[in-house]
Amino acid sequence: MAASELFTKFARVWIPDTVDVWQSAELLKDYKSGDTVLHLKTEDDKETQYRIDPKTKELPPLRNPDILVGENDLTALSYLHEPAILHNLKVRFMDSKLIYTYCGIVLVAINPYEQLPIYGEDIINAYSGQNMGDMDPHIFAVAEEAYKQMARDERNQSIIVSGESGAGKTVSAKYAMRYFATVSGSASETNVEEKVLASNPIMESIGNAKTTRNDNSSRFGKYIEIGFDKKYRITGANMRTYLLEKSRVVFQAEDERNYHILYQLCASKHLPEFKDLRLGHAQNFNYTNFGGSPVIEGIDDAKEMMNTRHACTLLGINESHQMGIFRVVAAVLHLGNVTIKANDRDAENCFIPPKTEHLIIFCELLGVDYEQMAHWLCHRKIITGSETYIKPMPKVQAINARDALAKHIYASVFNWIVHHVNRALRASVKQHSFIGVLDIYGFETFEINSFEQFCINYANEKLQQQFNMHVFKLEQEEYMKEEIPWTLIDFYDNQPCINLIEAKLGILDLLDEECKMPKGSDDTWAQKLYNTHLNKCALFQKPRMSNRAFIIKHFADQVEYQCEGFLEKNKDTVYEEQITVLKASKKLTLLAELFQDEKQVSSPTDGRPPFARATVKSAKPRALQPNKEHKKSVGHQFRNSLHLLMETLNATTPHYVRCIKPNDDKLAFTFDPKRAVQQLRACGVLETIRISAAGFPSRWTYQEFFNRYRVLMKQKDVLSDKKLTCKNVLEKLIKDQDKYQFGKTKIFFRAGQVAYLEKLRADKLRVACIRIQKTIRSWLQRKKYLRMRSAAITIQRYVRGYQARCYAQFLRRTRAATLIQKYQRMYAARQKFLRFRSATIVIQSFIRGFRGRRQYKAILREQKATILQKHMRGWMAKRKYRRTHHAIVYLQCCYRRMMAKRELKKLKIEARSVEHYKTLNIGMENKIVQLQCKVNNQTKEMKSLLEKLVSLESTYTHETDKLRTEVDKLRVNEGSAKVSSNKITCLMEEIAILRKELTETQAQKKRLEESGNKYKAETDVVLSQLTEQNALLKSEKDDLNCRIQVQAKEITETMERQNEEETKQLQVDLNDERSRYQSLLNEFCKLEERYDNLKEEMSLVSITKPGHRRTDSTHSSNESEYTYNSLLSSEPGESEDVTRRTEEYPEMKGALDMSLFLKLQKRVTELEQEKQALQEELDAKEEQALRSKKEAEDQQLMARSTELEYESLKRQELESENKKLKNELNELHRALTDKSAPQATAPGAPAYKVLLDHLNAATEELEVRKEEVLILRSQLVSQKEAVACKETMTEPILFLEDVRKMKNQGEITQAFVGLKETNRPSQDCRLLNEDGELWIVYEGLKQANRLLESQLQGQKKVYENELEILRGEVQNLKEEINRQQQLLAQNLQLPPEARIEASLQHEITRLTNENLYYEELYADDPMKYQFYRISLYKRIIDLMEQLEKQDKTVRKLKKQLKVFAKKIGELEVGQTENVSPAQLADEPIRPVNIPRKEKDFQGMLEYKKDDELKLIKNLILELKPRGVAVNLIPGLPAYILFMCVRHADYINDDQRVRSLLTSTINGIKKILKKRSDDFEIVSFWLSNTSRFLHCLKQYSGEEAFMKHNTPRQNDHCLRNFDLAEYRQVISDLAIQIYQQLTKVLENALQPMIVSGMLEHETIQGVSGQKPTGLRKRTSSVADEGTYTLDSIVRQLNNFHSIMCQHGMDPELIKQIVKQIFYIIGAVTLNNLLLRKDMCSWSKGMQIRYNVSQLEEWLRDKNLQTSGAKETLEPLIQAAQLLQVKKKMDEDAEAICSMCNAITTAQIVKVLNLYTPVNEFEERVTASFIRTIQVRLQNRKDSPQLLMDAKHIFPVTFPFNPSSLALESIQIPGSMNLGFLLRV
Repeated sequence: MAASELFTKFARVWIPDTVDVWQSAELLKDYKSGDTVLHLKTEDDKETQYRIDPKTKELPPLRNPDILVGENDLTALSYLHEPAILHNLKVRFMDSKLIYTYCGIVLVAINPYEQLPIYGEDIINAYSGQNMGDMDPHIFAVAEEAYKQMARDERNQSIIVSGESGAGKTVSAKYAMRYFATVSGSASETNVEEKVLASNPIMESIGNAKTTRNDNSSRFGKYIEIGFDKKYRITGANMRTYLLEKSRVVFQAEDERNYHILYQLCASKHLPEFKDLRLGHAQNFNYTNFGGSPVIEGIDDAKEMMNTRHACTLLGINESHQMGIFRVVAAVLHLGNVTIKANDRDAENCFIPPKTEHLIIFCELLGVDYEQMAHWLCHRKIITGSETYIKPMPKVQAINARDALAKHIYASVFNWIVHHVNRALRASVKQHSFIGVLDIYGFETFEINSFEQFCINYANEKLQQQFNMHVFKLEQEEYMKEEIPWTLIDFYDNQPCINLIEAKLGILDLLDEECKMPKGSDDTWAQKLYNTHLNKCALFQKPRMSNRAFIIKHFADQVEYQCEGFLEKNKDTVYEEQITVLKASKKLTLLAELFQDEKQVSSPTDGRPPFARATVKSAKPRALQPNKEHKKSVGHQFRNSLHLLMETLNATTPHYVRCIKPNDDKLAFTFDPKRAVQQLRACGVLETIRISAAGFPSRWTYQEFFNRYRVLMKQKDVLSDKKLTCKNVLEKLIKDQDKYQFGKTKIFFRAGQVAYLEKLRADKLRVACIRIQKTIRSWLQRKKYLRMRSAAITIQRYVRGYQARCYAQFLRRTRAATLIQKYQRMYAARQKFLRFRSATIVIQSFIRGFRGRRQYKAILREQKATILQKHMRGWMAKRKYRRTHHAIVYLQCCYRRMMAKRELKKLKIEARSVEHYKTLNIGMENKIVQLQCKVNNQTKEMKSLLEKLVSLESTYTHETDKLRTEVDKLRVNEGSAKVSSNKITCLMEEIAILRKELTETQAQKKRLEESGNKYKAETDVVLSQLTEQNALLKSEKDDLNCRIQVQAKEITETMERQNEEETKQLQVDLNDERSRYQSLLNEFCKLEERYDNLKEEMSLVSITKPGHRRTDSTHSSNESEYTYNSLLSSEPGESEDVTRRTEEYPEMKGALDMSLFLKLQKRVTELEQEKQALQEELDAKEEQALRSKKEAEDQQLMARSTELEYESLKRQELESENKKLKNELNELHRALTDKSAPQATAPGAPAYKVLLDHLNAATEELEVRKEEVLILRSQLVSQKEAVACKETMTEPILFLEDVRKMKNQGEITQAFVGLKETNRPSQDCRLLNEDGELWIVYEGLKQANRLLESQLQGQKKVYENELEILRGEVQNLKEEINRQQQLLAQNLQLPPEARIEASLQHEITRLTNENLYYEELYADDPMKYQFYRISLYKRIIDLMEQLEKQDKTVRKLKKQLKVFAKKIGELEVGQTENVSPAQLADEPIRPVNIPRKEKDFQGMLEYKKDDELKLIKNLILELKPRGVAVNLIPGLPAYILFMCVRHADYINDDQRVRSLLTSTINGIKKILKKRSDDFEIVSFWLSNTSRFLHCLKQYSGEEAFMKHNTPRQNDHCLRNFDLAEYRQVISDLAIQIYQQLTKVLENALQPMIVSGMLEHETIQGVSGQKPTGLRKRTSSVADEGTYTLDSIVRQLNNFHSIMCQHGMDPELIKQIVKQIFYIIGAVTLNNLLLRKDMCSWSKGMQIRYNVSQLEEWLRDKNLQTSGAKETLEPLIQAAQLLQVKKKMDEDAEAICSMCNAITTAQIVKVLNLYTPVNEFEERVTASFIRTIQVRLQNRKDSPQLLMDAKHIFPVTFPFNPSSLALESIQIPGSMNLGFLLRV
């Protein structure tokens, strides 16, 4: 598009500025082609002009739209140029306080010079697993990208951190390593990640120093390789160092310091172990006082020394080695103070004064000979071919030799420490891949630049070349992937500069050559440089005013280097004789390690090649030293190590972090544009932008482009194919097709095109807004106009009448005046016209003559000028052609000559470089041997547990003291109340005395009246006075009474308030304690998992190593997880095996010992008992108040229980009669079968007839009684349940007695939760805590009593109605029984084989009809239908059980029938001999009715000891939850296990109980470990474990758990064993399963939350997609595979349905749902706080809609009371914050009052991140944010920015007894448990 389309009026551009580098300005008028000046107005309202270069015609850079300002990625900007980059960084850094910004593949990090809360573990967890573009820029995002690419691409990675000194390189590298250590963990138990982080303080102390630009500047480069195994866990690390600045040891510039370790030693001189070092203040030593700044403000060197020593210990450097290092470093300090004096007679000699103190200390510390050291500090040895000379040195040379020795010693210490650090970080397992972190010095330029700066800048040249090639490669790959035509992009290549330094005859080559010369010096080397490169290389220059310096033009800037000291630093001279003296030390063995052979010193990383670091060596080799490595210079070694580094980087995938220093004064959040631009140019950021801008920097997917620019399309342009639609629209909007390209999945735009499209979009939206405003305003104005019109018409009607009359009169007057004026004006006008006409004719004649003469002269001049121009132009054209032709020929010659020379030079360089490369490759193929580190035991974890135990004990002690103080306060208040009552009695006594005095006065008055009237007046006065006093006393009495009442009321209120506060506090403390206990349990589980993993590894090792025992494969890995001393015991062989294993591996003893966990449990129990005792003291005070009410409530109880007693008496009477009938029946049976009286009981005898009559009557009576008993029992059960419900709601006294019988807090808690579930009143009842605050429950029950008593009558009527209904149902059942009897009679007529089949067929038909009926009835309510199916399954089980009973009874009766038939036959045979046939014929024979005795099951299951493994295998390990949940009753495995436990308890077999419970726990753990990610498995076993726990409580025999049991269930209670401790173990197992279930839920929901809650547009069209950069995010449109809110809801429905199918307790489901919603809210809010693109008004609306959908789901599932909605409150308030108005002070006040669930840091973060999506929205001003901060500064909340998404609420398992009878449970055959026998 033309420039005129962009450079229009009001367009904003950037113009150069001397202060701010670039300044923004606005065009005052449109730019037209050919204009030479732009009229602008700056931001400070000053008008200026910008002159356009007439040659280049280059216009000033355009400014990006405000909507793009502050983007996360600089490549997202439409205009990519230097001012846009600088402005975007400044806005993010200054306004939004964001220090990280992407620039393509580079992360730009600006040093804030302030600690920011963005590096915590919560931030690490938030970035873990996220794509690099999905979150705001961060160093953690780069680290996560490297970690993810390593795992995905199976390729090693590198993170290159560079920048100036003080820009924050070391800190960035440290945070990257911390991220890897936190996310990956270690592959072994040695805590490698901690050691990797612990290496930082050591390396900082020995390698960092204070400079003028940075207080903690790294004076060496390091490359740390962090190794990972195949599971991508940290296995070890290795460190390579580069170019330690040894010259700093002996000299520092002004305001700089030496290395930190020296000052740390001086600051720790007072420690006892450092007394022998004889150190003083740092100012007393020359080596630490050169810079004159020995102290860093805010840094405690003594404290840093403690950190350094701790890190050394952690890395395995023992105390003796540490002290040896400190002795050597202290000796270096003393060596610097050794004075060397010149000889007065001979200047070539020098000496050390005798008994020099510092030299003596130096020799004592190192254990060397004083005389030898003093001698060789002043002398040197010269070795010739046949002789050896000892030559004295002059003073200057001796001082240089002393300093060289000090540098050499310190460098050796540095290498030794690096060697030991690498040994400590050595990998214990095989390394699969690695991530390297390069922390290397950035480009440096000072006033005086020496050898160190030269090497640093040389390294940066190599890194910049690698960076340019990588950026170029990525751009090319992107274009090729999208099939975009690739055009070559020109970029800066710094290979000539690198050749100047490292090529043959380069600077380094000439430097090494000069070092080999005998008389080589810095001056001669400088001359060689001038002769070789001056005027031959454009990058090399010579300063004008110096012959000892040279200038190199680097990629960043040109730098002038001073040649002085180059040779000395390159040779690194140190005399061998001095080293020999140090090696001879016998006192300090560390010196021998420091100064070992050069071959070993040069590879301090054990296996690294000798050029892996810059090593220190003697300048003079030994006479017979054959090692050529010794002759390598420092420059040569640095070049080799740099080549190795580049090979490593080229073999990895690099990631770049560029650190920027915002200002030189180290001021927090202060931005200096000049310094920033200088660093941006130097670090390659602008080069990245230039490469991107040269191609197609803006890239959109077709879907994103369609969503963003849909407003620019017409309805007819929208096609079904989005790609074709975008192509058609772009062809219409942008005519120049070179401005964009269509790829396979993206559209590529050139720079500026997105801004043009944004302008079109904004214009279109503006037009639409104007149209809407126009319509609304028109409607408003029309309404206003109609009202005004009606009023105006009324006024006009009267006004116009008056005006018409006035007007008629006016017309009559005007007509007469007009006639007179007409004739007068006509005459005057004619006279004037005649005068004008004559004057005009005269003027025209003169003017026409003058014009004719002037035109003739102009024609004559033009003709003559044409002739002159013709000849002149011809001559000039010929001359210009000749000059141009000559210049072209000359240029062609020069260019061809230059190209020929360049080609020749290139061929020569290639020929030399190949040979040189071959020589360099010698010895470079050494393999890298990985390091191994020691295995660290688990003592650290045990220490942490002990520390937690101590903290737990202190917490409980504090709480006990607090409760005691509160009891004392209550006693004091009671005393004060007693004092007040004493005061009242005193006042009453005073009043009685006054009354007595009053009576005496009245008597005296009577006596005085009798004596006379002269005292009458006086008496009246006295009486009046007394009356007044009495009135005053009465008023005082009333006041005192009022005060006493007020005080009593206040005391009562204060006590109630205190009690409420204490209750709340105790509730909070209880939750905290529960969460601490569960977190401790979680840590214990992790320790167990670690132990299991270690055990598996050791078992693998034992398999491979001969002589070790091999563990049986059938042995459970979890068998030792619950080895409690008081609970479990193993077999003797197993215990011996365990003992043997612990002896073989002593490091596993800590994992095997569970006594610590038991001690913790015991201690917690003791503390809870102490709390309960204190609570009992409080309860004792309330017993008096309860006793008075007890009698009245007992009377009510008696009245209520009357009906029950009557029913029970009736039942007892029926049962007694039943027993009598049974006894009579038995007697009759005995009489019939008595062999002793065969004649009396013969069939024909009279006694026989009587017996048969009685037998038939008794049988009939028994059947009738049975029916009555069954009916009465059903009625009694229903009435008893109803009355029990009443009693639980109206009888607090019985509740209190039951509570007192409870043994521990867990039972009290479960009882209260059960009470709350049974009686959930509508009023606000206070919660009952587990610490014994029961009196609050009493108050709630009293309130419930008052309400329930008023409702008793109404409920009674309801119960009567229900009783009538039940009677009707009983009648129906009787009819059903009659029908069944008829069917039974029909079945009896059938043959025996067909009876059972017919009865079953009838039952199946009945159940089928009933099932169809209920299915239609509950079609709309699936939950009720589910419950009906469960009840149906129970009925089926009952029928199966009855069928089994009937079969057994039939078999038994058949046997009895055979016996009876045989006996009767024998009797009849005996009688027939005495009875005639006639008598037999006359005697009627009645059939004998034989009753059936049913077997009574006890609800127990018997199994053999050998079948225990089979039971665990079939019931736990191989059980499929889906089949159990669908076809059987919920919790069936738990019931079966408990029935097995009951049988073991019944037979009093403690070994079987212990074995079964242990196997059950281990089996559950094993299946959960095997299927740890299966939600269905975990949910199933959580439900069954909690049900098993409830069964253990319900049948424990404790009164607290027996309240809801039936008498039959109470009979089934355990008899022999108390399993309370096992209940605690199973409760802990349930907690573990709950935590595992939470993890499974989190893993399932984690990928859905951000996409569904934030990214997906649930309300389509509300938010618009902004332009994004290279780091593309996922589209907000729901493509295939994208999660939406519906996905989350479907997942929640799935979770809920599975839990309901498994029969999980409703309270437990509520707790799980609450945890799920907390995870959703926390993850969503955390991502919102870390994503700038999500903080907009439209996104707030989307979030609020999504939250409302979740709340609707809660209502549908009836889970409003679960507390899940409250967990979403922070997210709701954050969404509201995005939508509210943010301008005025009133808005700030509203925000502060509204956002009470989110912290101040979160509020400020959201306001800082708020980003308008459209130009019509406004940004939040910095002043408004400061107002918010001022208003919230007094709020006390957590400074943590993110919510803890890993937080797990403490779980409770409320006691929920089962009404299912154990004896009615049937085991289906599908479970393969046929070996279990019902007892």
